[in-house]
Amino acid sequence: MSDVESPAYVPGHGLLKGRSAVITAAAGAGIGGATARRFLEEGARVLISDAHTRRLKETAETLATEFGPGRVTALPCDVTAEDQVQALFDTAEHLHGRLDIVVNNAGLGGTASLVDMTDDQWSKVLDVTLNGTFRCTRAALVRLKEHGGGGVVVNNASVVGWRAQSGQAHYAAAKAGVMALTRCAAIEAAAYGVRVNAVSPSLALHPHLVKVTTPELLEELTAREAFGRHAEPWEVANVIVFLASGYSSYLTGEVVSVSSQHA
Repeated sequence: MSDVESPAYVPGHGLLKGRSAVITAAAGAGIGGATARRFLEEGARVLISDAHTRRLKETAETLATEFGPGRVTALPCDVTAEDQVQALFDTAEHLHGRLDIVVNNAGLGGTASLVDMTDDQWSKVLDVTLNGTFRCTRAALVRLKEHGGGGVVVNNASVVGWRAQSGQAHYAAAKAGVMALTRCAAIEAAAYGVRVNAVSPSLALHPHLVKVTTPELLEELTAREAFGRHAEPWEVANVIVFLASGYSSYLTGEVVSVSSQHA
């Protein structure tokens, strides 16, 4: 892996003060967990969810100790189950009175050549990554439309939705679908003052990715990055904060590449 140093961590500036947010797949050290932390640093109250109950509990306890129990709540949610998605958003409304920001981070990867890929492998990745984003976006927009007064949805896509990568047909198709879903949802939601955008990271390294990716592939992917290093999850979270904040008030239907990839 690259020995190029990452930049210094950027402190919070109160960009989301008083806002309430739902963040999916927020347990652990990946982009979702980094986003939850950044939102708290920026003044938001967060309801975090994940399908991994133990990791979710540990993450919530850590964040509550640091930021206060009134700022952080956790609820397990499998985004492939509509009843759990509805329960998540009902809980957010009950806790905070309204919903301001939704970050759809849940996704599932995997590596398989197309000729060897099974229907189950294809369907599982699509159901979590694309259908799960659809379910959560739909649930968010129904409530934001009813509330009036705006709101923001930020989806997590990937550069593989634009760029081909061997063994990633299912994941690339799902992420390209997230991009298209984002653009279409934005057009519809603009009528009631809600913005819908997406981030598209290239290589944001975290422990789970290391476990499911070979060192050789990580070296290859890192070599494609212009800075000669992978992104830190919090660097992606910074862009999500920007899209969730008033600084991006005229952006909707955009897919923002969080990448220094040049090939």
